[in-house]
Amino acid sequence: MATLSDRLDHLLGAKAAASLADAFDMHTVEDLLRHYPLRYATQGQPLTEEAPEDGAHITVIGRVTKADLRPMRQRRGSLLKVVLDTGGGRGVDVTFFNGDKVKYVIRPGVRAMMSGTVNYWRPGQWNLSHPGYLVLPESDDDEPTLTTVRGGGDLRGIAQSAKGEGGVDMSFFDREFIPVYPATAKVQSWEVLACVRQILDQLDPLGDPLPADVRDERELMPVGDALRLIHLPEHTSDIERARERLRFDEALALQLVLAERRHEVSGRTARACPRRADGIVAAFDERLPFELTEGQQRVIDEISGDLSREQPMHRLLQGEVGSGKTVVALHAMLQVIDAGQQCALLAPTEVLAAQHYRSLSAMLGDLGQAGELGAAETATRVTLVTGSMPTATKRAALLAAVTGDAGIVIGTHALIQDAVEFFDLGLVIVDEQHRFGVEQRDALRAKAKAGFSPHLLVMTATPIPRTIAMTTLGDLETSTLTELPRGRSPIQSKVVPRRVHPNWVDRAWERITEEVGAGRQAYVVCSRIGDDEDNPARGRAGKAADTGKEPPPTQAVVDVFDRLRTGPLAQLRIGLLHGRLPADEKDQVMRDFNAGDIDVLVCTTVVEVGVDVPNATVMVIVDADRFGVSQLHQLRGRIGRGAHAGLCLLITDAAPGGPAMTRLEAVAATTDGFELSVLDLRQRREGDVLGAAQSGTTRSLRLLSLLDDLEVITAAQELARTLVEQDPGLTGHPGLAAMMHAAVDSERLEYLAKS
Repeated sequence: MATLSDRLDHLLGAKAAASLADAFDMHTVEDLLRHYPLRYATQGQPLTEEAPEDGAHITVIGRVTKADLRPMRQRRGSLLKVVLDTGGGRGVDVTFFNGDKVKYVIRPGVRAMMSGTVNYWRPGQWNLSHPGYLVLPESDDDEPTLTTVRGGGDLRGIAQSAKGEGGVDMSFFDREFIPVYPATAKVQSWEVLACVRQILDQLDPLGDPLPADVRDERELMPVGDALRLIHLPEHTSDIERARERLRFDEALALQLVLAERRHEVSGRTARACPRRADGIVAAFDERLPFELTEGQQRVIDEISGDLSREQPMHRLLQGEVGSGKTVVALHAMLQVIDAGQQCALLAPTEVLAAQHYRSLSAMLGDLGQAGELGAAETATRVTLVTGSMPTATKRAALLAAVTGDAGIVIGTHALIQDAVEFFDLGLVIVDEQHRFGVEQRDALRAKAKAGFSPHLLVMTATPIPRTIAMTTLGDLETSTLTELPRGRSPIQSKVVPRRVHPNWVDRAWERITEEVGAGRQAYVVCSRIGDDEDNPARGRAGKAADTGKEPPPTQAVVDVFDRLRTGPLAQLRIGLLHGRLPADEKDQVMRDFNAGDIDVLVCTTVVEVGVDVPNATVMVIVDADRFGVSQLHQLRGRIGRGAHAGLCLLITDAAPGGPAMTRLEAVAATTDGFELSVLDLRQRREGDVLGAAQSGTTRSLRLLSLLDDLEVITAAQELARTLVEQDPGLTGHPGLAAMMHAAVDSERLEYLAKS
C-alpha cells in the first residue's frame, strides 16, 4: 500500500521513477497524483445513420475491406486509402499519410478500432485522416484481452498503459473518459497514465487535511475521492467536482504560505518614522511646483501611516506609466530622512539609476545639496553608486553612505555588494521590482542596523503576470495610482505591418523628420544590439518554440543606427545607446538627449523604464512583435511626457490575423496599462507564482486561475489568515502544513521567507 509521501522509486521501480523525475521533477506519490490531466479522450460520437459533423471526434470499430497504397500528388510519399466496414453496410473512409509504414498492419480482413477527427473534403463525403488505431482480437467474447499491441497514436499508447501480465485489458477502452496528461518527448501521456493507475491501485485511504466544517460549507468532496476522480472519472460531474476541490486546495496552500509570510513580517521590528511638520518633507511640499493628484496624496498618506509604525512596511506601489510614482517615493524617503535614517533606491540599470539621481536631485534642488554652499537648512544629500564608476568617485559615494552624510543612496546591483555599508538604513525602495531576485533585495535589507528591518517599498509601472499574481493573492499591501498627473499628453499607437505595407515604414521615418522639424525628439527602439549575440526574442512573445521553427532574424540596433544616419534620417542628429557602451558614454548620450543635442536616439530597451525626456514625442519600435505586452507599454511610456501628444509606431513582420499581430493591435488599441497587464496574464498565464519564473513556461498553479477564480482565492485567503492567526506554524494542523509544503517546495519557501 502507498501514502502520499512515499517515494515513487519504491513503488514504480527505479527506471520509471527516474523518467518522471527527469521530465517533471516528480519524486513522491503526491507529486504524481497532482500532475493532473490536461484533457480527457472520449469514445467520441457513435456512428449513426446521420453523417457526423465536420470536426467531430469519433471512435469506430470494424473490419478493413480495402487498403490501397497511392502516391501523393504534391510531395514524396504514399497515402494508404482504407475502407472500414462498421456493420450494417456502412463503410468509413480512412486516410493514413504514412502509408508505407502502416500498410503491413492495416490490411484487408483486419479487425481494428480507429479514433480521429471527421473531415469533409467535399459536400456529403467525409473521412478520418490519420487516426489513432489499434488492431483488435477477432472477437471480444473469445479473447477479452489483447496479447500483442499493434497500432499507432493515442490508442496504441493507451493500450500499452492498460497492459498487464495477461495482455491488454480491453475493458479499459469502455471508459467514457480516458485522461491525457502533460507529456514530454521522453515521457508520453500513456506512460504517465500507466504510472498513475499503478499508484491508485496501491493507494491507502487518505485523511483529509481540510476541516470538515469548511468542506461542508463549500460542498467539497474528500481529497481522496478528488485525487482518484480527477484521473479516472466516470461522469462529467466527477471531473468538475474533483477540480473544484483541488482548486480550493491549491488556493488555500498558496494563501497559507502568504499568510505565514505576512505573519513573520509583522513580527519584525522597524524604526518608526513619524511625519514631522517642520522637516524636509514640509519644506519639499512648500516648494512643489505642481499640484499632486488625489491619488498621489492618498498613496502618500497610506505610505506615511506605514512608516510611522514599528512594524516594517511591506508595500507594493503600482501605477500607470507616468502616473507620478517617483514623487510619491521621494516623499516617503524624505519622511524617513526626517527621522534621522537613510534610504536606498535600487534600480535595475545604470541608465535608470543615473536618471533617478538626476531627477531626484532636480526635484529637491537646494534640499538635496547638504554640505554645499547655498544648501537649505534641512537639506540632505543624494549620492549615486554604480559598478562602473571611477574608483575615486565610488569611494566618495561609499563614504557618504557609511557616515550617514547621504540621506538618499541610489544605485544598481552595486548597492548589494559587501563593500557598501550604511550608517542607519531605514527604507529600501526597489524600482521595477520584477528585475531583481528576492536574494538581492534581502541582501540590501540586511544592511540595516542589527535588530531592525528597514521598511520596504517595491514599485512597478505595469504589473507583469507574477506581480499581478502576488498582489491578487494578497502577499503585499498594495497602493495603486490610476490617474495621470496634469500636463501629460495622450499617446496614439499604430501598427506598421511591414510585410503588407512596406512603404509605411518609409512614412514612419518621415514622421520622425516632421516632429524633429517642429522642435521635438524621437526614439527608435530595437530588440538586440548586434549579430554577435543570441537573439533575445527567444523566450519572448514570438518565441520559436511556438512553431518549432527559428524565428526570422531581428534588426540589430547598430545596423539600424548606421542605416538611418546614412539614409532616411541623414539630416538629423542621431545618437546610439545600448547596454554594452561604457557607463560614461551611456551617461553622456542621455545627457545630450536630455539637453536636446540629439534629435533621434536609436537604442535598445535600456530606456524601457524611468527615462524622462518631455520633449520626446515619437517612438518607433522595430520588430515590435518580439516584445511582450508589458514591455511595449513601458517603452511607449517614454513619450508624451510633455505638452505635445505622443505617437508610437509598432513595426512588425508578423502575419496578418496571427497571434502576434493580434497582440500588437491590442496594445495599439489602449493605453490602459492595467487592461494590458490582464491581456499579458491571459497570454502568458500566471507564471510560477511562488518561484522566480516570470512567464507561463513553469506554473505552480495547476488548476487555479487568478483571473477566473477570484471568489475561490478570496475565500481561501480569509481561511488561511484565520488559521495562521490562531495557529502560527500550523503545528495543530499537520495535514494543512503538509499540503502547503506540497504546493511549494523547500526552495520556494526559502525564496518567500526572504522576500
